Amino acid sequence: MRRIRFFLAAILAAAFVVPLSAQSAPSQFGEEISGQFEASARKLVALAQVMPSDTYSWQPMEGVYSVARVYTHISRYNYMYPDQSLGIESPMGPAEYGRWEEEVVDKDKVVEILGASMDHVRAVIDQMSEKELSKPTRLYGREVGQWAVLLQLVTHMNEHLGQAIAYARMNQVIPPWSS
Repeated sequence: MRRIRFFLAAILAAAFVVPLSAQSAPSQFGEEISGQFEASARKLVALAQVMPSDTYSWQPMEGVYSVARVYTHISRYNYMYPDQSLGIESPMGPAEYGRWEEEVVDKDKVVEILGASMDHVRAVIDQMSEKELSKPTRLYGREVGQWAVLLQLVTHMNEHLGQAIAYARMNQVIPPWSS
């Protein structure tokens, strides 16, 4: 009897669950995500600019990203998420942004790549209407609204912003916005 009640309760609960893909974007999501993105983008580029050139190959220990790799990794995903999950083609192919994530260590080139990736995301956000943000897509094997892809992109950036801040402090660099 207990199993039957549990089974019936599960069926009723499932009937009232709305799939994530059917959920519309939160009100004024485009405006909010744009603001969150800009705050993180400005900090990342500013920090990349103040890091000394000789720190770009530095890594806190073997097996973890170098300073350059943190920034190029962020850049790669700034192109990859819109390309793979939103159908917004990258201005360069995946092979190109995959290559420079692993190979580029020159500070000027890294800062250029990072800035260009931020401009790409700005263009992506600017072109998406509130209606488009609610359309379903796939992200990491799940069906989600397109707004969730932009949320993941900003979350990814912020994770690595924290890493970049830690790297800066280990190299005696104070983030420009915190002085």
